Amino acid sequence: MAANNRRMSGKKGAQVGSGGNRRRGLEGKGPTPPAEARKGHVKNRIANAKAKKAAGRRPATLKGRGGKGTSEMVVGRNPVFEALRDGVPASTLYVQQFIDNDERVREALQLAAERGGIHLMEAPRPELDRMTNGLNHQGLVLQVPPYEYAHPEDLVANAFDEGSDPLIVALDGVTDPRNLGAVVRSVCAFGGHGVLVPERRAAGMTAGAWKTSAGTAARTPVARATNLTRALEQYKKAGVAVVGLAADGEHEVGDLEALGGPVVIVVGSEGKGLSRLVGETCDYRVRIPMPGGAESLNAGVAAGVVLYEAARRRA
Repeated sequence: MAANNRRMSGKKGAQVGSGGNRRRGLEGKGPTPPAEARKGHVKNRIANAKAKKAAGRRPATLKGRGGKGTSEMVVGRNPVFEALRDGVPASTLYVQQFIDNDERVREALQLAAERGGIHLMEAPRPELDRMTNGLNHQGLVLQVPPYEYAHPEDLVANAFDEGSDPLIVALDGVTDPRNLGAVVRSVCAFGGHGVLVPERRAAGMTAGAWKTSAGTAARTPVARATNLTRALEQYKKAGVAVVGLAADGEHEVGDLEALGGPVVIVVGSEGKGLSRLVGETCDYRVRIPMPGGAESLNAGVAAGVVLYEAARRRA
C-alpha cells in the first residue's frame, strides 16, 4: 500500500475526472451530412465545380483587374491648363510659392477648383524642380494618377451582358499615345466595347492619350494583356472573330461579312504592320482600298475606317 501511495504522490496536481467530456464525446452528433456537403469528399468537389460552371463568367467591371499604369506628371502652364480643360484625371495640382499669377495660372486654378477632387498644394521651386527632374515646369505641375486597366475578358463580357456582339479594337505595336487616344475616340463613336493593348512595347493611357480621346476615355474601357496573342486566342474560343488589318490582306474591308458579328479588329503599327504571331492568329486579314496611292494609314484613321464598316453592317 505504501508503494502504491508513493506512485500516486509522484503525480503533479489534483486528480480530477474528465468533467463529462468523455461521456459527451460518445453522444451522437446528428445525422451524417450527404457526401456533397462533406468537405474534401469527391462528390463535394464535383458539386463545387458544377456550381462554378453554372455561375458562368466572372462579373465584368470596367476597371481595376487588368492592373495599373504608372503615375505621370504634366508640367508647364499651357499643358497643365489643357489637361485640366480636356478632363485628364488628376489627383494634385502643385503650385509654386510666390508664382507670377498670370491669366493661365488663374484659369488652371479655377478649372481645378471647379472639377473638385483635385488637391491644391503649394511648394517651393526647388521641390518642383526635384519632382520634375529639372523640367521647365513654369510653376505648375499636375499629378495624373495611374490608369486602372480593364481585364481583356471584361471587354467581351460587357458586350454579352448588354446583349450585343463584341466590337473591340486591339493594337499591336502602336507606341504613340495619341494614336491610342484616337482609337479610343473612334471606338466610342462607333459603339465599340473597348480597346486592347499589350502590356509591353506599346502605348498606354497617358495624359496625351486622354487628351486625344477628347473625353471618351472616361466611358470606353482600355484593357491590357500580358500576351496579346494569347488574349486573341481566348477571344476566338469565346466565338469572337479576329480580323487583322494588312496592306496585303486577302479580303477588302467592304466585303468581309464577319465584321457584322462578334469581332476584334487588330491594327498594327504604321511602319511594321502586324507582328508575325499576331498575324498568324487572325482569322481574316483585310485591306483598306486606297486609290489615292498612300502606302498606309495611321492606327487611328485605319481603325476608324473599319469600325465604320462594322457599325454600318450592324445598323
